[in-house]
Amino acid sequence: MTFDLARFSSAFAQARHEQKTDPAFDLEAAQQRLQLLIADEPPGEDRTFALGMIEDLAKPPPPPREYGPLYHEAGAIHAAAFLAEGTDEEKADALAEARHKIWAIADRAPADEAPSIRGMTRALDHMETMLRGHWPES
Repeated sequence: MTFDLARFSSAFAQARHEQKTDPAFDLEAAQQRLQLLIADEPPGEDRTFALGMIEDLAKPPPPPREYGPLYHEAGAIHAAAFLAEGTDEEKADALAEARHKIWAIADRAPADEAPSIRGMTRALDHMETMLRGHWPES
C-alpha cells in the first residue's frame, strides 16, 4: 500500500484544528485515528515521518504570532483600499496608491515582518489589474 500523504496531512491538520478550537479535544483518540491511517504502512521514511507528526500532536501549538504596529498600519490601508469608490480607474488608482504605501511601510518594518506586509499587496495588485482590464486570458 502506498502512503497517502495528502490524506494523512488532511487528517493531521483537522486534528490540530480541533486541538486549537475544541476544549474537549482528546489527544489520545486523535493520535489513534492518525495511527490507523498508517497501520498498513511498512517501515520506512513515510512511516517514520507520520509517526513523528503523530508525536508532535502532543506538543502544544505555538502561540499565534504577534505583529507590530507597522503590520497593523499596513493592514488598515489594505482593508480601506477595497472600499474605494468611483470609476474603475479611480478604484484602480486607489489600489495602486495603497500598494505603494504598504511597500513603504514594509521597507521600515522589521525583517521578520516585512515579507508578510509586502504579501498584503498581492490581492491589491490583482484587483488593480482586473479593474484596468489587463487580466490575462487563459
